[in-house]
Amino acid sequence: MKKSSKITDFVHRDPEIMGGTPVFKGTRVPVQALFDYLKGSTIAEFKIGYPHVTDAQINAVLEFSQKNLIKNLPLPAYENAA
Repeated sequence: MKKSSKITDFVHRDPEIMGGTPVFKGTRVPVQALFDYLKGSTIAEFKIGYPHVTDAQINAVLEFSQKNLIKNLPLPAYENAA
């Protein structure tokens, strides 16, 4: 994902489209479908099943997910922490 790009350039969320489920922009393909595929398949297989989703969209979602997991994952709370 380019530094000037925003995730909203690649993913869309609208209550009128699939009840507000995040979808790849310009499609009705839920972003969750990518993660479901990655549990037991490959990105190549995902692309066969959803040919309208672009590499740029897939890469943007994976990069956004990675950055946000690393940035927002809370530290464990320890009772004896200083």
